[in-house]
Amino acid sequence: MLKQILTWPLYLKYHKPPPPKVDVKETSTTYQVDGELNDRVSLWQGDITKLDVDAIVNAANSSLLGGGGVDGSIHRAAGKKLKEFCSKLGGCATGEAKITPGFELTAKNVIHTVGPMDKSRSALENCYINCYKLMIENKLRTIAFPCISTGVYGYPNEDAAHVALSKTREFLTEHKDKVDRIIFCTFLDVDTKIYGSLMQHYFPVAP
Repeated sequence: MLKQILTWPLYLKYHKPPPPKVDVKETSTTYQVDGELNDRVSLWQGDITKLDVDAIVNAANSSLLGGGGVDGSIHRAAGKKLKEFCSKLGGCATGEAKITPGFELTAKNVIHTVGPMDKSRSALENCYINCYKLMIENKLRTIAFPCISTGVYGYPNEDAAHVALSKTREFLTEHKDKVDRIIFCTFLDVDTKIYGSLMQHYFPVAP
C-alpha cells in the first residue's frame, strides 16, 4: 500500500545507515530544496508487481509480449490477459510508451516502455518523458518505475539513475499538483545504493 512506503524525506530520516552521498559529476546543476517535490518521491526496494498504485512501468521489449527480468515478472503476475491485450498493440518503438490495464496485478495499469540497447541517453530520456505523458493524459496520480534499460540491455546503472532522476525532477517541477507519488522501485542492492546517493542531489532535503 502506498501509505506503507516512506516519502523521500522520511526514508532519509529512518534509513540506517544513511545512504552515502556521492560527488555528482554528471551535472553541474544545483537543485534547490523543495519540500513539496520531496514528499512526492520515494525509494523502495522490492517486487514492483506487489505495489498498489495507479500504474507500474514495465521495462518491456519491442514486442510487448513479455520477456525476462521485470518484463517477465509483470506478465506472469498480470496473467494471460495482459499478453492478449498487448498482442493487439502492434509493438512499441524504443523510447515510446503504451498503457494497458493491470489485469491481475494490484496496480490498476501498466505503462510499457522500451529502453535503448545502445546506451542512447536521448532514447532513455524519452522513455521517462512518454511514461509521464501517459500518466497525465490518463489522470494517474501514483506511478512506480523499475530501473529501465539496465541489466541485459546494458545501460550503466548509475547513468540510468541520473536520467530517471533528472527527468523526474523536471516533470515534477511542472506537474507536482497532478502527482501524489512517484516511486523508484529497485530490486538489486547496487541500484538501491545508487538511487539513495543520487536522490540527495536531485531531491535535496533540508537538514
